[in-house]
Amino acid sequence: MEHFSQLATRIFREAIAVYEAKGSIDTPPQNPYPERTIEHDLFRKNWIDNAQWCLEDVIRDPEIDPVYALQIKRRIDRSNQERTDLVELIDSFFLQKYADVKVEPSAKINTESPAWAIDRLSILELKIYNMNKALQGAGSDEALLKKCRDKLAVLTEQEHDLTQAIDELLEDIASGRKYMKVYKQMKMYNDPELNPMLKGQSL
Repeated sequence: MEHFSQLATRIFREAIAVYEAKGSIDTPPQNPYPERTIEHDLFRKNWIDNAQWCLEDVIRDPEIDPVYALQIKRRIDRSNQERTDLVELIDSFFLQKYADVKVEPSAKINTESPAWAIDRLSILELKIYNMNKALQGAGSDEALLKKCRDKLAVLTEQEHDLTQAIDELLEDIASGRKYMKVYKQMKMYNDPELNPMLKGQSL
C-alpha cells in the first residue's frame, strides 16, 4: 500500500511538471483531480507554492518598479493566506480520518500537525526540482557544479528523513500513540479588525 508521503510526493512532482509546462504566476491551477479529494488539495497546495516561488523571484529583481513590487508583495500576502487556509483544510482531512481512533492514556502531541509537515514537503520538492535545474544549467563551471551537487545531496537526504517522519507520525496517530491538536493560524496582519493599518479595507 502506498504510504501517504509517497502519494504526496508523487502529486507534488506532478504539479511541478504541469506548472513547468503550462503554468505561470497568472495561471489558475491546472488540477486534474476531483474537488473535495485529498489529491486535489495536494495538487493545489503545490501549485500555490510554485506560483509563490516565482513571485518571490520577481520581487527580488533589483530593477523592479516600486509600484509593481508593492503589487507583487500584496499577491504574496494573499498567497500566504491561501496557503495557510489550505494547510488547515488538509489537517481537517486527517482529523476526520482518525476521529474514531482510541487514544492511549500515554499518547503525546507532536510539535506540528501532519499538514504542516506536508507543507514543508511540498516546498522541499520545489527546492529539489529547482536545484536540479540549476545543476543542469551549470555547464562546465566546476565550482558551481560542486555547489549544486552538494546542496542537492542535502535536499535529497532531507526528503528521505521528512517523508519517513511524516509516515511515522501518521502511523502513531492511527495507533493512538500520538494525537492531533490543531490550532487555527491567527494571523493578525491580514485581519482588518486586528491590524490598524487595514481598518475598513480588504486585501
